Amino acid sequence: MRVITGKARGRILETLKGDDVRPTTDKVKEAIFSSIQFELEGRHFLDLFSGCGQMGIEALSRGCSTATFIDRSKAAIKVIERNLSVTNLKQFARVYNADSLSFAKTMGEEYDIVFLDPPYNKGILQEIMPIVAQRMKKTGVIICESALNDEILQKYYKFTLDRQRTYGKIKVSIYRHEDYI
Repeated sequence: MRVITGKARGRILETLKGDDVRPTTDKVKEAIFSSIQFELEGRHFLDLFSGCGQMGIEALSRGCSTATFIDRSKAAIKVIERNLSVTNLKQFARVYNADSLSFAKTMGEEYDIVFLDPPYNKGILQEIMPIVAQRMKKTGVIICESALNDEILQKYYKFTLDRQRTYGKIKVSIYRHEDYI
Protein backbone atom coordinates (compact mmCIF):
# COMPACT_ATOMS: atom_id res chain seq x y z
CA MET A 1 0.00 0.00 0.00
CA ARG A 2 1.32 3.43 -0.93
CA VAL A 3 0.44 7.10 -1.07
CA ILE A 4 -0.81 7.68 -4.61
CA THR A 5 -0.03 11.37 -5.17
CA GLY A 6 0.85 14.68 -3.57
CA LYS A 7 3.56 15.64 -1.08
CA ALA A 8 4.06 12.06 0.15
CA ARG A 9 3.65 10.40 -3.26
CA GLY A 10 5.07 6.90 -3.50
CA ARG A 11 5.72 6.44 0.21
CA ILE A 12 5.00 2.90 1.33
CA LEU A 13 2.54 2.63 4.21
CA GLU A 14 2.52 -0.04 6.86
CA THR A 15 -0.74 -1.91 7.34
CA LEU A 16 -2.23 -3.96 10.13
CA LYS A 17 -2.21 -7.71 9.95
CA GLY A 18 -5.08 -10.07 10.65
CA ASP A 19 -8.35 -11.41 9.33
CA ASP A 20 -10.34 -8.36 10.48
CA VAL A 21 -8.18 -5.97 8.45
CA ARG A 22 -9.49 -4.78 5.10
CA PRO A 23 -7.52 -1.79 3.80
CA THR A 24 -9.08 0.26 1.03
CA THR A 25 -7.56 -0.87 -2.25
CA ASP A 26 -5.53 1.57 -4.35
CA LYS A 27 -8.20 1.36 -7.07
CA VAL A 28 -10.99 2.41 -4.69
CA LYS A 29 -8.81 5.01 -2.99
CA GLU A 30 -7.92 6.57 -6.35
CA ALA A 31 -11.60 6.63 -7.40
CA ILE A 32 -12.63 8.31 -4.14
CA PHE A 33 -9.96 10.99 -4.33
CA SER A 34 -10.57 11.61 -8.02
CA SER A 35 -14.20 12.41 -7.20
CA ILE A 36 -13.23 15.06 -4.60
CA GLN A 37 -9.85 16.20 -5.96
CA PHE A 38 -10.85 19.86 -6.24
CA GLU A 39 -12.34 19.96 -2.73
CA LEU A 40 -9.26 19.03 -0.70
CA GLU A 41 -7.08 22.13 -0.54
CA GLY A 42 -7.11 23.63 2.97
CA ARG A 43 -9.94 21.41 4.18
CA HIS A 44 -10.30 19.46 7.45
CA PHE A 45 -10.51 15.67 6.97
CA LEU A 46 -11.88 13.17 9.49
CA ASP A 47 -10.92 9.52 9.06
CA LEU A 48 -13.22 7.51 11.34
CA PHE A 49 -12.36 3.79 11.66
CA SER A 50 -8.87 4.76 10.45
CA GLY A 51 -7.09 1.40 10.44
CA CYS A 52 -3.60 2.21 9.15
CA GLY A 53 -4.61 5.81 8.36
CA GLN A 54 -4.07 5.62 4.62
CA MET A 55 -7.16 7.68 3.67
CA GLY A 56 -6.33 10.59 5.97
CA ILE A 57 -2.69 10.45 4.91
CA GLU A 58 -3.71 10.54 1.24
CA ALA A 59 -5.93 13.55 2.01
CA LEU A 60 -3.05 15.38 3.71
CA SER A 61 -0.69 14.49 0.87
CA ARG A 62 -3.19 15.97 -1.61
CA GLY A 63 -3.60 19.29 0.22
CA CYS A 64 -5.92 18.99 3.22
CA SER A 65 -4.67 21.26 6.00
CA THR A 66 -5.45 18.82 8.82
CA ALA A 67 -6.61 15.27 9.32
CA THR A 68 -8.03 13.64 12.41
CA PHE A 69 -7.61 9.89 12.78
CA ILE A 70 -9.87 7.81 15.04
CA ASP A 71 -9.49 4.12 15.80
CA ARG A 72 -10.23 2.07 18.90
CA SER A 73 -7.34 -0.34 18.29
CA LYS A 74 -4.09 0.61 20.04
CA ALA A 75 -2.19 -1.38 17.39
CA ALA A 76 -3.86 0.71 14.67
CA ILE A 77 -2.93 3.95 16.44
CA LYS A 78 0.73 2.89 16.54
CA VAL A 79 0.66 2.06 12.81
CA ILE A 80 -1.00 5.40 11.99
CA GLU A 81 1.66 7.28 13.96
CA ARG A 82 4.48 5.40 12.19
CA ASN A 83 2.85 6.07 8.79
CA LEU A 84 2.52 9.76 9.59
CA SER A 85 6.21 9.88 10.52
CA VAL A 86 7.28 8.09 7.32
CA THR A 87 5.27 10.54 5.21
CA ASN A 88 6.41 13.63 7.18
CA LEU A 89 2.77 14.62 7.77
CA LYS A 90 2.60 14.20 11.56
CA GLN A 91 2.44 17.96 12.24
CA PHE A 92 -0.87 18.17 10.36
CA ALA A 93 -2.52 15.25 12.15
CA ARG A 94 -4.44 14.54 15.32
CA VAL A 95 -4.62 10.89 16.31
CA TYR A 96 -7.07 9.55 18.89
CA ASN A 97 -7.41 6.09 20.34
CA ALA A 98 -11.20 6.14 20.72
CA ASP A 99 -14.39 4.42 19.69
CA SER A 100 -15.56 6.08 16.46
CA LEU A 101 -19.23 6.16 17.45
CA SER A 102 -18.43 7.77 20.81
CA PHE A 103 -16.13 10.28 19.14
CA ALA A 104 -18.81 11.20 16.58
CA LYS A 105 -21.37 11.79 19.35
CA THR A 106 -19.09 14.19 21.18
CA MET A 107 -17.13 15.91 18.39
CA GLY A 108 -17.40 19.65 18.75
CA GLU A 109 -15.61 20.53 15.53
CA GLU A 110 -17.36 20.50 12.17
CA TYR A 111 -15.42 18.76 9.42
CA ASP A 112 -15.24 19.40 5.69
CA ILE A 113 -14.71 15.80 4.60
CA VAL A 114 -15.47 12.65 6.57
CA PHE A 115 -14.48 9.17 5.47
CA LEU A 116 -16.38 6.26 7.06
CA ASP A 117 -15.26 2.67 6.60
CA PRO A 118 -16.70 0.74 9.56
CA PRO A 119 -16.77 -3.05 9.85
CA TYR A 120 -19.13 -4.33 7.18
CA ASN A 121 -22.65 -5.70 7.78
CA LYS A 122 -22.83 -4.81 11.47
CA GLY A 123 -25.22 -1.84 11.26
CA ILE A 124 -22.53 0.61 12.39
CA LEU A 125 -22.75 2.76 9.26
CA GLN A 126 -26.52 3.13 9.69
CA GLU A 127 -26.01 4.15 13.31
CA ILE A 128 -23.19 6.65 12.78
CA MET A 129 -24.39 8.40 9.61
CA PRO A 130 -27.19 10.46 11.24
CA ILE A 131 -24.76 11.61 13.94
CA VAL A 132 -22.01 12.61 11.51
CA ALA A 133 -24.44 14.32 9.12
CA GLN A 134 -25.59 16.68 11.88
CA ARG A 135 -22.02 17.67 12.71
CA MET A 136 -20.77 18.48 9.20
CA LYS A 137 -20.07 21.81 7.60
CA LYS A 138 -22.83 22.67 5.15
CA THR A 139 -20.29 22.55 2.33
CA GLY A 140 -18.98 19.20 3.55
CA VAL A 141 -18.75 15.77 1.96
CA ILE A 142 -19.37 12.40 3.64
CA ILE A 143 -17.78 9.38 1.96
CA CYS A 144 -18.87 5.89 3.01
CA GLU A 145 -17.20 2.64 2.06
CA SER A 146 -19.39 -0.38 2.71
CA ALA A 147 -20.20 -3.89 1.60
CA LEU A 148 -22.33 -4.12 -1.50
CA ASN A 149 -25.25 -5.51 0.50
CA ASP A 150 -24.97 -3.00 3.38
CA GLU A 151 -28.18 -0.98 3.27
CA ILE A 152 -27.86 2.75 3.62
CA LEU A 153 -30.43 5.49 3.21
CA GLN A 154 -30.68 8.10 0.46
CA LYS A 155 -30.65 10.88 3.06
CA TYR A 156 -29.29 11.48 6.56
CA TYR A 157 -30.30 14.73 8.21
CA LYS A 158 -29.72 17.23 5.36
CA PHE A 159 -27.09 15.14 3.58
CA THR A 160 -28.33 13.41 0.44
CA LEU A 161 -26.73 10.65 -1.59
CA ASP A 162 -24.98 12.41 -4.48
CA ARG A 163 -23.38 9.40 -6.16
CA GLN A 164 -22.71 5.76 -5.56
CA ARG A 165 -20.24 3.45 -7.29
CA THR A 166 -19.43 -0.22 -6.89
CA TYR A 167 -16.02 -1.85 -7.09
CA GLY A 168 -16.44 -5.61 -6.92
CA LYS A 169 -17.93 -6.32 -3.47
CA ILE A 170 -17.40 -2.74 -2.26
CA LYS A 171 -19.81 0.18 -2.48
CA VAL A 172 -18.70 3.81 -2.19
CA SER A 173 -21.42 6.36 -1.40
CA ILE A 174 -20.85 10.10 -1.43
CA TYR A 175 -23.23 12.42 0.41
CA ARG A 176 -23.52 16.20 0.13
CA HIS A 177 -25.72 18.76 1.82
CA GLU A 178 -29.07 19.13 0.05
CA ASP A 179 -28.29 22.77 -0.73
CA TYR A 180 -25.15 21.77 -2.69
CA ILE A 181 -26.43 19.00 -4.93
